[in-house]
Amino acid sequence: MQRRKFIGSASIAGIITAMLPGSLVASNQESSNHLLDAKKPNDRAYWTGMLYRMMNPVFSNLANGTLVKNMPFEVSPSYDGRKNVTYLEAVGRAAAGMAPWLALPDDDTKEGQMRKDLKAKFLKGIANGVDPSNPDYLNFTKEYQPIVDAAYLAHAFLRAPKALWEPLDDTTKKRVVKEFKALRTRKPWNNNWQLFTAITEAFLLEIGEEWDKEAVDRALNKFKDWYVGDGWYSDGPNFSFDYYNSFVIHPMLVDTLKVLSDHGKVPVADYELALKRMLRYVVHLERMISPEGTYPVIGRSITYRNGAFQALAQVALMKKLPEDISPAQVRSALTAVKKNIFQKGTFDKNNWLTLGFCGHHPDVADYYSSTGSMYMASLSFLPLGLPADDEFWTSDPEEWTSKKAWSGKSFKKDYHVDY
Repeated sequence: MQRRKFIGSASIAGIITAMLPGSLVASNQESSNHLLDAKKPNDRAYWTGMLYRMMNPVFSNLANGTLVKNMPFEVSPSYDGRKNVTYLEAVGRAAAGMAPWLALPDDDTKEGQMRKDLKAKFLKGIANGVDPSNPDYLNFTKEYQPIVDAAYLAHAFLRAPKALWEPLDDTTKKRVVKEFKALRTRKPWNNNWQLFTAITEAFLLEIGEEWDKEAVDRALNKFKDWYVGDGWYSDGPNFSFDYYNSFVIHPMLVDTLKVLSDHGKVPVADYELALKRMLRYVVHLERMISPEGTYPVIGRSITYRNGAFQALAQVALMKKLPEDISPAQVRSALTAVKKNIFQKGTFDKNNWLTLGFCGHHPDVADYYSSTGSMYMASLSFLPLGLPADDEFWTSDPEEWTSKKAWSGKSFKKDYHVDY
């Protein structure tokens, strides 16, 4: 089934080598304090290099059946001891961020070879991850945490069905469905977790499987009650000032409603209202990026790093940016953020993400955080699903809102909305 794009060898060895320190990524890191080069920068090459560097250890190992063996298990000092969840965390979160990029057509460019390599590893890896006889068999059935990370895997399938779902063999598909349905033995917490159940069930509806309508309706009704205004939702009954509107709420609510409206299960107006609210939220999100390419370190899960900008990245991918926010300024702002985030210490010597924010400092990680949790950082890479000749990538660099404001230039005033 064709869906919208948003939901939009020796050569490979050379590419992998290019992702290691001393090459493209390292050189970009060394110039991380330069927001915009004197000449027009190749932002897309930087983004693709960084995403490949982040994804390759996860999916190379999963494809080889060595993820559990080789992936580090670093945890927060206050870790609560949840067992055997870090591997599905890494796989689901990483997949959700790279999915739109892998959905692009194959080509013979260096970037195209990287995509082809990762796609093959993903498909082989997922087959391993749902095979009970494989050493990398992923945990969907124990603890509550798999509710979260199965949802990110489902989101990946929705974002790139032709690349990531349809090519799977029938046995693997049946096993994925079985694991997703096994999640129903546990109920989500009364907060953003409601949407993890909702999007997983929406995926099952999308592929023609039996789905839990009651659980989805419950989540949608919760978020009708939890909308607090001006584009913001409360994360449960009480409002929290953090990035969960971007980590989870807007992207999963909008994409769940898109599936349901496509299947005639909810009015299209419900989807359109949720999208309208998301567009308002990303106005705030874009303005949070400082002139230097930093952003407020607020709320929990700050070690998810630039995953805080998933909502802005998704709206850019959908080509739905508000009129006063150009694709070029979003690209420029997010590139600046990435070059500040991915500093020395963010990756270990084998290119696994470490616990921390701007570098490696596990003391700022939350009690539920381990190595796999960090792959939420992939979620700000969604615009790579736009082809290289899209204006998002080809337009000249532009200053973003706060950069204009703090340099004495004209910028659009901001007012609250009532929808």
